Amino acid sequence: MGILHEDVVIIKQTDKEDEATVITINCPDKTGLGCDLCRIILFFGLSIVRGDVSTDGKWCYIVFWVVGKPSTQWSLLKKRLLEACPSCSSANNTLIYYPAELQPPKPPDVFLLKFCGHDRQGLLHDVTRVLCELELIIQRVKVSTTPDGMVMDLFFITDARGLLHTKTRKDDTHHLLKAVVGDSMLSCDLEMVSPDITACSQGPPFLFPPSITEDTFNLEMVDPCQNGSCHSNRVPVMIDNSLSPVHTLVQIVCRDHKGLLYDIMRTLKDYNIQISYGRFTTKGKTDCEIDLFIVQADGKKIVDPSKQNALCSRIRMELFRPLRVALVNRGPDTELLVANPVELCGKGRPLVFYDITLALKMLNTDIFLAEISRHMIGGREWEVYRVLLDEGDGSSVPRSKIEEAVWRNLMGWE
Repeated sequence: MGILHEDVVIIKQTDKEDEATVITINCPDKTGLGCDLCRIILFFGLSIVRGDVSTDGKWCYIVFWVVGKPSTQWSLLKKRLLEACPSCSSANNTLIYYPAELQPPKPPDVFLLKFCGHDRQGLLHDVTRVLCELELIIQRVKVSTTPDGMVMDLFFITDARGLLHTKTRKDDTHHLLKAVVGDSMLSCDLEMVSPDITACSQGPPFLFPPSITEDTFNLEMVDPCQNGSCHSNRVPVMIDNSLSPVHTLVQIVCRDHKGLLYDIMRTLKDYNIQISYGRFTTKGKTDCEIDLFIVQADGKKIVDPSKQNALCSRIRMELFRPLRVALVNRGPDTELLVANPVELCGKGRPLVFYDITLALKMLNTDIFLAEISRHMIGGREWEVYRVLLDEGDGSSVPRSKIEEAVWRNLMGWE
């Protein structure tokens, strides 16, 4: 089937601040395509305020209404969305799409960025922001600060543009970092390393006491904001097989948060469930309603009550607790723990480290040590962010305020 190149991904920008930009994707379908598209949109810092999905199992038509920052690189976003569509060839400005091959894609090269400099408040966030702007994906991090105020930050990164092996790309990275952090940067080196360095550890982080591990990764973990100021723990998820002869209807009503549609899509992708038709709408500034007509991998409805209950419970849990946030005592120090589940395909949630460092920067809270790693806990792979806070002579920011500020920033709640 052929389609003009410019019709695969269409982005209709708006000149009005109170109107959303409309993104239309018209391409062949594959299980998990919606998740891949939502992850890209989330990485670009955009929020989906409305969405429509329709497919016959072979070809899909998707429309997203998005809002976000005015500095969005729309042409680059279009390129990334196009790359997420199934493979294609072109002839005479017409794209001919073919089903994606079953063989897994080649893993991207991993590079080690060594950043050395003078510490200052917000430095780690500024470096992280530069890497995000350059589409350098942070896989792992080891950050340390010496008593004399020097920092050594090790970022294990991959390049979404696949150009970090070139001198030009390396020079651009160095120059932009220098322009943003100024004299705080003493040196910045880049080298390719083995991809095994980012592999998942088969067990909990070695510094986690067992009680903390269980509390932090408990799937039924209670709301971190005990006073109820953050959000309600009620996420209605209902399944109905009576409205369609061939589809199962899933209805969700919940509070909106950053990456909401991504959380739903990644859950369905992990369950190998396909959406035949879906509609996502926001009601006011906080509430969302989602209707999804879905089928299993075999193209049939979900009629097994145990499967229905398992799916509802998983969706409810992923929307109520898409991430885990906790502050724990590490001897005399305080450590911030943030964790999110990794997709079965191995991809993690975008911009988590960016949001963590931004929240701490806004609180004027310094970071003494930081680390990102992956671990198998409770039968699932988790991306774990450990941040040891530098409280100096005593932090003036209450622990509860730190925890809530990080949580609200991750959820996109002002």
